[in-house]
Amino acid sequence: MDENLAIMDEDEVHADRVAAILHAVEAGDIGRLTGLMAPLHAADVADLLEQMDPHDRRALLALWSGGIDGDVLSELDWSIREEVIDALPDAVVAEAVRTLDTDDVVDILEDLEPEGQEKILDALEVADRVAVEQALAFPEGSAGRLMQREVVIAPEHWTVGDAIDYLRAAENLPDQFYHVILVDPRMKPVGYVTLGRVLSARRDVALRAITEDSFRTVSATDPEGDVAYMFNQYHLISCPVVDAGGRLVGVITIDDAMNVLDEEHEEDLLRLAGVGDESSIADGVWDTMKARLPWLAISLVTANIAALVVAQFEATIAQVVVLAALMPIVAAMGGNAATQSLTVAVRALATRDLTGANAWRVVRRELAVGLLNGMAFAIVMAGAAYALFGAPMIGAVIGLALIITLIVAALAGIVVPLALDRLGFDPALSSGTFVITLTDVIGFFAFLGLATVMLT
Repeated sequence: MDENLAIMDEDEVHADRVAAILHAVEAGDIGRLTGLMAPLHAADVADLLEQMDPHDRRALLALWSGGIDGDVLSELDWSIREEVIDALPDAVVAEAVRTLDTDDVVDILEDLEPEGQEKILDALEVADRVAVEQALAFPEGSAGRLMQREVVIAPEHWTVGDAIDYLRAAENLPDQFYHVILVDPRMKPVGYVTLGRVLSARRDVALRAITEDSFRTVSATDPEGDVAYMFNQYHLISCPVVDAGGRLVGVITIDDAMNVLDEEHEEDLLRLAGVGDESSIADGVWDTMKARLPWLAISLVTANIAALVVAQFEATIAQVVVLAALMPIVAAMGGNAATQSLTVAVRALATRDLTGANAWRVVRRELAVGLLNGMAFAIVMAGAAYALFGAPMIGAVIGLALIITLIVAALAGIVVPLALDRLGFDPALSSGTFVITLTDVIGFFAFLGLATVMLT
């Protein structure tokens, strides 16, 4: 209860702050606006901009453009980032992007049109622009796009004292780094040392003597999903990136890897719901409609397939009208069971917990679960149908139909995403449509087919 009250209080404070900010914007009171905005974290400023309507957003940016820094641009949702950049003076954009690491600049550029990209690139210093353009040359969604070029390196023969002296004298260290990467004379990484070990060891200790066992490297062309999986699997906090010759070209840190995992999970959720993999609350009516329309069209087609199955048993339904009342139960139970199985399967495929090695065991488990759940609900519904309609055969029909439907739903929920994954398709993108259609068609066919045999 106390936690709920705390959340409600926080929401009320946020709502009051937003109202006060909008009032300051409307009044053109820059002093009041600065006082309200200055204490906010960059992520909170980004959230505020995303929640505003376009008119209020443009008004705020015109009045408080100097408060938008690189961290805010990095936190903004891609759907409004270009709009915000276009609304800002060139000098503000230039100052904002100069404070960012190369990986954050690349992340911003990926979502912009060519004109917007050129505006950002022109604001960078020559060395930073070259580094960003080199990163953009790597394939989209690769480790090369994800990495930052700012790396702390040390020759493999250095001692702890050498490293400490270097770090103290260096003028351009990355804003965040976790390891000192050891390299050989050919710039190939051979290990890394955490800052904690550097600070806690004696000055005469060789860096090679305190390297981490977790050391791994990734190729700049590796998919970013594989990199994120490796971070999660092996509990990494940073990982050197190498080129085709094995030479160090950058480093990926845990915050970027976890962002990839979050984005992939969000995409899977949106795809399962059929609303597009880049839908956002900040999208306009037209963009939202375009993202949802194709999947609604597919749903209409699949619903007509199920309707055609039902139409084949028109005579049976006419003779036993109560079947029309019981059909939604079969569809609802099958759909829910399929969604449960499907969600578990898609999540397991994404985390690589479901593989060819254990697929058959998981299929057997889902078959058993479908059978047992079907039997349990068959008994319940058979009794309810008998009590309501006084016809034991109707109870038997609905009971058997539920057993068949729940078995099919459980199996389809696991087999369909597995098959799509083997064929190279994203299981989250297509599974829901196929699974629900298959479950509805077989569920209706079983229910009405049994009714035709047993009741007419």
